[in-house]
Amino acid sequence: MTTAAILGCAGPTLSAEERQFFRGADPLGFILFQRNCQSPEQVRRLVQDLRGAVGRDEAPVLIDQEGGRVARLRPPAWRQAPAAGRFGALATHDVSAALEAARLNAQLMGRELAGLGISVDCAPVLDLQFEGASNVVGDRGFATDPELVASLGRAVCEGLLAAGITPVLKHMPGHGRALVDSHHALPEVDASLAALRQTDFVPFLRLADMPWAMTSHVLYKAIDPQRSATTSPTVINDIIRGEIGFKGVLVSDDLSMEALRGDIADRTKRARAAGCDLALHCNGRLDEMRAVAAVAGSISDATAERLARGPAATTELAPMNIASAEARLDQLLATA
Repeated sequence: MTTAAILGCAGPTLSAEERQFFRGADPLGFILFQRNCQSPEQVRRLVQDLRGAVGRDEAPVLIDQEGGRVARLRPPAWRQAPAAGRFGALATHDVSAALEAARLNAQLMGRELAGLGISVDCAPVLDLQFEGASNVVGDRGFATDPELVASLGRAVCEGLLAAGITPVLKHMPGHGRALVDSHHALPEVDASLAALRQTDFVPFLRLADMPWAMTSHVLYKAIDPQRSATTSPTVINDIIRGEIGFKGVLVSDDLSMEALRGDIADRTKRARAAGCDLALHCNGRLDEMRAVAAVAGSISDATAERLARGPAATTELAPMNIASAEARLDQLLATA
């Protein structure tokens, strides 16, 4: 039975031990990081080897290719895409140009990913920018206005989907208020539920029809004062599935981040018990991946239905003249 996990690997090629482990554990899919990406041909081979290890050509392969500082594919082998904040800045004087630019940029990124065999991009970031918050979001977010963030986020989703790539909304239900970086500590948000409904939740509510989303390792005191969103049944069932109405695949943020307490097996069990469809583990440590796979459990019928509803990567991409698209994007961003 397929394990409800997305796992990484240590380097640019699979070791024999990793290959054997993946064959036995059969994780649903994989995630790539910069350590795994050296050249287009090498990434294509690695993607093929990962899928070959589990014997499923359709196994999702994820990557965080947001643009800006969060980009696993970097020059000189790949294009340097702008951060989301550039599109928010452009929108301050020309919203239609910003939407066109965000869509174009996402489609260009998506075509790069599709050419490598990667099928899922962990983008867009729908977290709002808040003055005084941790820079963990910063220019990874589009703007401060939730409706504008929703519009730009949808443009990115449309661009990725046009390239045959599944987008992942993050970090649900909102990471923007965090005062500390969840890679290193657990952020605690004091805002009232009314304030969260008026701001942080809005972009996710507007894009609740998208196929995948990622949880936040953030504790919202007004919702669940004891547990982060990733491990909170209250946040997942009442807010994400309830108020926001998200019906797609919900993947945890990286379970190896220091925002979460307990060992990796305990974190995995709590995330899955809270309602995460998939446990995400990113650091490529084989001992930790064994522990995740041992307790993550199999894909549920509900998760299988959610996966089936999501748009599959297409084999025939929407027509696009790459050079013209890049020139148009540069033209639009020059006014930001």
